[in-house]
Amino acid sequence: MQEPAITPDLIASHGLSPEEYDRILEIIGREPTFTELGIFSAMWNEHCSYKSSKKWLRTLPTEGPQVICGPGENAGVVDIGDGQAVIFKMESHNHPSYIEPYQGAATGVGGILRDVFTMGARPVAAMNSLSFGAIDHPKTRQLVHGVVEGIGGYGNCFGVPTVGGEVRFDPAYNGNCLVNAFAAGLADADKIFYSAASGVGMPVVYLGAKTGRDGVGGATMASAEFDETIEEKRPTVQVGDPFTEKRLMEATLELMQTGAVISIQDMGAAGLTCSAVEMGDKGELGIVLNLDAVPCREQAMTAYEMMLSESQERMLMVLRPEKEAEAKAVFDKWDLDFAIVGETIAEDRFLILHGNETKADLPLSKLSSSAPEYDRPWVETPAAEPLAEVPAVDPIDGLKALVSSPNYAAKQWVYEQYDTMVMADSMRTPGLGAGIIRVHGTEKALAFTSDVTPRYVKANPVEGGKQAVAEAYRNLTAVGALPLATTDNLNFGNPEKPEIMGQFVGAIKGIGEAVAALNTPIVSGNVSLYNETDGSAILPTPTICAVGLIEKAEDAITGTAREGHVAILVGETAGHLGQSALLAEVFNRAEGDAPAVDLEAERRNGDFIRENRAWIRACTDLSDGGLALAAFEMAEAAGTGVTIDEADMGQLFGEDQARYLIACSFDAAEALMVAAGQAGVQLKTVGKFGGSDVTLGGVSAPLEELAALYRGAFGAAFD
Repeated sequence: MQEPAITPDLIASHGLSPEEYDRILEIIGREPTFTELGIFSAMWNEHCSYKSSKKWLRTLPTEGPQVICGPGENAGVVDIGDGQAVIFKMESHNHPSYIEPYQGAATGVGGILRDVFTMGARPVAAMNSLSFGAIDHPKTRQLVHGVVEGIGGYGNCFGVPTVGGEVRFDPAYNGNCLVNAFAAGLADADKIFYSAASGVGMPVVYLGAKTGRDGVGGATMASAEFDETIEEKRPTVQVGDPFTEKRLMEATLELMQTGAVISIQDMGAAGLTCSAVEMGDKGELGIVLNLDAVPCREQAMTAYEMMLSESQERMLMVLRPEKEAEAKAVFDKWDLDFAIVGETIAEDRFLILHGNETKADLPLSKLSSSAPEYDRPWVETPAAEPLAEVPAVDPIDGLKALVSSPNYAAKQWVYEQYDTMVMADSMRTPGLGAGIIRVHGTEKALAFTSDVTPRYVKANPVEGGKQAVAEAYRNLTAVGALPLATTDNLNFGNPEKPEIMGQFVGAIKGIGEAVAALNTPIVSGNVSLYNETDGSAILPTPTICAVGLIEKAEDAITGTAREGHVAILVGETAGHLGQSALLAEVFNRAEGDAPAVDLEAERRNGDFIRENRAWIRACTDLSDGGLALAAFEMAEAAGTGVTIDEADMGQLFGEDQARYLIACSFDAAEALMVAAGQAGVQLKTVGKFGGSDVTLGGVSAPLEELAALYRGAFGAAFD
């Protein structure tokens, strides 16, 4: 088949600027072949090269005594003691999920699971962070149904529990939903597998499912804005098969026990191209691939299509040659493809052969190390205008507005479509705070959470970035876990716009400051840019997922409030209503500044909760909706009423940070007061649990009535 001529239009369609194409000509000294153009396009797009973000990502704290492996591998690796490690990462599948919601979300789950088991870990938990447009937007319903069904369909069949996550709605996501998928796995700390190839003349082996035309150009598509041609991009969305992925995981983990694996890499974005280049580049080796040996499920596939296909459930491995027969037997047993498709070479070459022709011959190291790196112009986000006066509202009316909004209503409509208890180690149902799983065969447990408040980040990127980390820290602390480390998924608009780049830079600064202060380094992550449609950007959404350790699972704070329990507020309340949930849901206003984050107070108050967990029956952090929503949620989970004495709107609905609400007995409350005095932590009794009503500042409503609103609002919007 004759390859197309390289024209300016073809170059532009591959997401390459004229300057970048000139750089390619300079590197190889000639015009690239069509396949070579595709390879450069794949390796130099935002999704693979991080060309607009690398400068700033380098500033994030990524190290600590608990960190075994930080960013740069398939996932981060963190020590949890006793020779064990937790391996985790979060990645986006935003653009594919908007185009084809079910498969886009499903393959997002599949990809992140492969990132984890590629490193030798058995996945034990999954989460997701989902952002959709306005409830009444004509596309929202389809997206919500498709994405949730895709996540459930893949995760449930694969057999990993979905232990938590978040769902939000805002008109800013009308043209770009966000689907951020997280997975975590467990492995022995001395049996982690990495992607750097080593040894010359070693076989390069293709593993898993066959290659098709689905997903060709997916990484490039994910690095561009949407416009009216969006429907034409549907073929770039991958198609997943969770049953094949399950077999691939079992085969891969079994293969790793044979000693056959030198290095291994998931075929994710840009498929065979990215996986081969990353393995060779990290090992300072070249790679020769013979595409005639690649298992294909479609006829007459070209070299270009094979190199850029993002067909799912595939891996690439460098093999110890003496173990070939043993390794092949494992994959034959699991009815998966095992094909030697190339070898490592000493030269710095990426040589692609197909049909007795050389389709690409490039300097391998240049594909990664010479990728463009931009210092994009950016402008600092202007300081927010002071919040205008907020009219007083009846506190129960304010609470009803929150609990009846799909943003803050119970999300059981979502998580009941997920298998949350498979593997039998989940300690709580989603919807009650951080997810917790037992570390099988030990006394330990791990806690997981996902957090960000995009309206804060838009108003004040630095404080919003801090707040995302701080809220994740509090969610882990509220279940008694010591936060260990974080992964991020940085979702933003077009970085070529200085105001968008300014949001990104500000958020990175805030995140970096917070993870340093709270000792939760970033060990893995993902950047998703160009989340815009027709020039309209999403809210800046730097999602933070955090993992925490509970040394003894029996010490987790997982109780519920009881009749007669005291309600105790930890932390100081100034009554900050800027960018609050109350302001958004009751008044349809997004005004004022984000709440300031005192990282010293976050650390001090978090330490206090963990050190005094024995006195605490139930605990939740305060975030959206402040004290009023936190008290209601704690009461609703327990099936008992609550009375909060505060009447001031700022005290009830303010979103000041570094705060927790505790339920405990009167005797425990006295002990906590003494401990707080010694620790310099502010504690205040704000009410009590009991009865059948929710009372805020003297105004009451039946718990049963509010609970019906809370439990029914999401389903009413999407059933």
